[in-house]
Amino acid sequence: MGNSTHDIVAKLWNLCNILKDGAIVYHQYVTELTYLLFLKMAKETEIDHQLPEGYRWDDLEAHEGAEQIEFYRELLEHLSSEGSVIVKEIFADASTEIKKANTLNTLVTEIDKLDWYNAKQEGMGDIYEGLLEKNANESKAGAGQYFTPRALIDSMVHVMRPTLKDVIQDPAAGTGGFLISANRYIQKHEKPASWTSAQKKKHKTNTFYGMEFVPDTFRMGCMNLMLHGIESNPEQAGMRCGDTLSPEGQALPKASLILTNPPFGSKKGGGIPERPDFDFPTSNKQLCFLQHIYLGLEVGGRAAAIFPDNVLFESNVGRQIRQDLMDKCNLHTILRLPSGIFYAQGVKTNVLFFTRGKKATGNTKKVWVYDLRAHAPQFGKRTSLNRDYFEEFEKAFGDDPLGSAASLAKRKDEGESGKFRSFSREWIADRSDNLDITWLNGDRDETEESLPDPATLAKEAITELEAALAELQGILKELGEEVD
Repeated sequence: MGNSTHDIVAKLWNLCNILKDGAIVYHQYVTELTYLLFLKMAKETEIDHQLPEGYRWDDLEAHEGAEQIEFYRELLEHLSSEGSVIVKEIFADASTEIKKANTLNTLVTEIDKLDWYNAKQEGMGDIYEGLLEKNANESKAGAGQYFTPRALIDSMVHVMRPTLKDVIQDPAAGTGGFLISANRYIQKHEKPASWTSAQKKKHKTNTFYGMEFVPDTFRMGCMNLMLHGIESNPEQAGMRCGDTLSPEGQALPKASLILTNPPFGSKKGGGIPERPDFDFPTSNKQLCFLQHIYLGLEVGGRAAAIFPDNVLFESNVGRQIRQDLMDKCNLHTILRLPSGIFYAQGVKTNVLFFTRGKKATGNTKKVWVYDLRAHAPQFGKRTSLNRDYFEEFEKAFGDDPLGSAASLAKRKDEGESGKFRSFSREWIADRSDNLDITWLNGDRDETEESLPDPATLAKEAITELEAALAELQGILKELGEEVD
């Protein structure tokens, strides 16, 4: 991120203080800014023809005081049904929590004052993505959606080596980080300037597919993809708002590459997802997403997906799903990640790398496990996760994204003293198909030995409770009940 981008992101985040003074809760900050930024960025990038006349940035700026806030509400309602497909997606069911005219006026004035010339030079997408990252890092307790660190996304994309020939899917797309990183990789390693019209059409209409369940996150993802040059059109490619664990997810096209970080926990509202293609029904969302991923790959398709430890060891249906995965796919690599890199300090995660086999059974012969968790530093605000941290893993992984037998044969088993070891399918079967494999000093990381002090934990708990209360008040308000 360049200095100008960094400065603009910092200034945009400071605008959240204006929203805070206007009684807007955490998860609304970026949603509110998204509406205003879209209008301004559409003008700066000269795509405001996608917006209906009379409902653009200059029209909003032309109003003052109470008139401006009235016009803004009218504009949001109008754009939910008028304009281009992407405009209607971003403004679907849009409304504002801004009540004070001077709050809106200050936001409009401050956004207009930013250095948009340098913003255009460095890329609008990087500014918006920087704002999303800032929101995740600064307000983890109230952000609602966790943010996958860019360094981890870029490392996963690097070893999976996407190409223009791929159909790339993220079934839990969030704000679009994986799809944007994959596009960046393709643009860097291929020559877009020399693409034929057919290749350009393929890139635009049949390369990137994402599905996101939460409407506010979906609209942020749509805007993020658009600013990075990836169009969203539900009839073709791009982001779709829907539930992957319903038939909507089953309707996603088969992919040659899936990159994702599915949500943790159980299905909202309980119950078992309605996916007739799932052979192993369960209310565990991660196990459902795992089934979606390996069933959604075309033969020879590859995947890199983040899952918590319980997916590796859960018994009963968990074991059945792991067996099915190792039958249908070559689960060639597991990367054990340090704890503390996501919003919940105690969550321990792994990246599973696998390729859909030609046969229905017996595709996994050997699983390689790379342990980045043992002796890991404590990540957080003081120690940020950067790309260098994955350098040794990327080198050990090799340059074959499919994990073919020939490429796996080149890997070096470092034994009990090293970070990279292989385990036969038979050995794994003997331990009840438990893939939670440790060998380095009990696989304890320093995070476990350096737990935060009770005061810090109490403060975090209070922040989370306040955020939950604010959200509950919003729900009650919508239901028309009086909040005490």
